[in-house]
Amino acid sequence: MSVTIKDIARLANVSHTTVSRALNNSPLIKEKTKRKILDIAAEMNYKPNFNAKSLVAQKSFTIGLFLTSLTDGTSSSFFADVLRGVTKVIDENYNMFVRGIDDYHDLSSIHRNRYDGIILISQSERDQAFLDHVLKQGIPVVVLNRKIQGQSVINILANENEGAYLAASHFIENGHNRMAMVQGKEGFKSSQERKAGFLHALRAHGLPVQSEYLIRGDYTMKSGYSAVEALLRLKNPPTALFCANDDMAIGAMNALYANGKRCPDDMSIIGFDDIGFSAYTTPSLTTIKKPTEKISVLGAESLLSLIENPLAECRQTLISTELIVRNSVRKL
Repeated sequence: MSVTIKDIARLANVSHTTVSRALNNSPLIKEKTKRKILDIAAEMNYKPNFNAKSLVAQKSFTIGLFLTSLTDGTSSSFFADVLRGVTKVIDENYNMFVRGIDDYHDLSSIHRNRYDGIILISQSERDQAFLDHVLKQGIPVVVLNRKIQGQSVINILANENEGAYLAASHFIENGHNRMAMVQGKEGFKSSQERKAGFLHALRAHGLPVQSEYLIRGDYTMKSGYSAVEALLRLKNPPTALFCANDDMAIGAMNALYANGKRCPDDMSIIGFDDIGFSAYTTPSLTTIKKPTEKISVLGAESLLSLIENPLAECRQTLISTELIVRNSVRKL
């Protein structure tokens, strides 16, 4: 037989309401009583019955974590940072359901009885239909990563335009004027913002935009590798390359070595995101730090607050990026 709240109440000599409050970390009972109840629950190996709890509280105790896609254009490092941030906040009192929006042909399973709240890591404007459905269902939602225009939602994202501007400016400060870019996945808002920031820096410094230096990528190492091979075939290859994420920058470095070239001697490289591997490449990668984990922590905290207070103020928060200078840029 499984242990129930009534069993714990009997041993602790308190009401089952007091036990319930202690297990839910309520401030309405004394700390000494709470500690006694939690100790008894641990000794008895008590496991909460989420089905019963859900019926009483009229909650599902499930948080949905949705991304545009789990596979297409989502790097493993980005996904890991998102999960790390969210799970720092969403504790064992909630189940977490993780899914890519592109898995759904029908959104009828996304409804208020199934989710207490949803964190949407939005990478594309194609997600708008999903967001509209969630809002129509009355599910508390926080949107991360993509700027949401004209809708009242809690929206937290990095200033990616600023980050790309910093990258190009760093090249220019080091004497580079032939700069190329490997762009991110087509259709992703991050790709558009990073390209816009890079081009803004070129124009602000009076440098021409050369179309042959703008190479399509898709956020994979393979696309970074292919981009460098294409650039090396040009009559006048660039001296510097900005990659729209670190994975592509690592692929670019490998392509240089495979073609008898070196970074930064033959081509300087800057990435974006500051993933864990970037400090351990050879040479270590200069990059733009996008605080994905911090954004995910703030998003999860905001969602829990919104669940408790559905009338909480909706706001847009823009988090600054940072240039991390390492060894992959040469001064000319």
